[in-house]
Amino acid sequence: MARAKVFDEQFILDKAMNLFWQKGYNGTSAQDLVDGLGISRSSMYDTFGDKHSLFVMALKQYQKERIDPVIKQAATVTDVEGYIRDIFEFVKGEALQEDRGKGCFFVNSAVELAPVDEEVADILNTIMYDFENAICSVIKKGQGLGIFTNQYAARSLARFIFNSLNGLRVTSKFDANKKMFDDIVNVCLYALKA
Repeated sequence: MARAKVFDEQFILDKAMNLFWQKGYNGTSAQDLVDGLGISRSSMYDTFGDKHSLFVMALKQYQKERIDPVIKQAATVTDVEGYIRDIFEFVKGEALQEDRGKGCFFVNSAVELAPVDEEVADILNTIMYDFENAICSVIKKGQGLGIFTNQYAARSLARFIFNSLNGLRVTSKFDANKKMFDDIVNVCLYALKA
């Protein structure tokens, strides 16, 4: 008779996400997962499959928890400038509060795995396009209201903002200087203004 699972799969998945986020895919061994998740190797494989499958689930969990709410909010936003500022402030706050060098799970995964792992690259591309589209829709709304410049297409400005956010996340891996973050945020917001 099979033994019933005595752990919360969602809790374990969150722990796996944080472990991969901290150490990266290649830096996380199967033993690291067993030790960090607090479950047996057989339970891990029976529940989540191999290391790669667990990583993919963790990446999708990150998307669900951290990215999707920001994307969904874009559809109903009324304060367009506040929406963009809040995203930057979130990234800045995360960088200043979390373990130095942790960075962003999305960006870390893109740098480490996207060039060599087609499945992970597809997930990351979906996240990127969905997030870029959300930012683009907010910028278009801001252009229509005369808040954001019409000198550039909304798509171009969205790509600029998305790239700046990712640049901040990379920089946070080695430097978490509040003044630097404030300067970047202020210049990016200024660049959007009409």
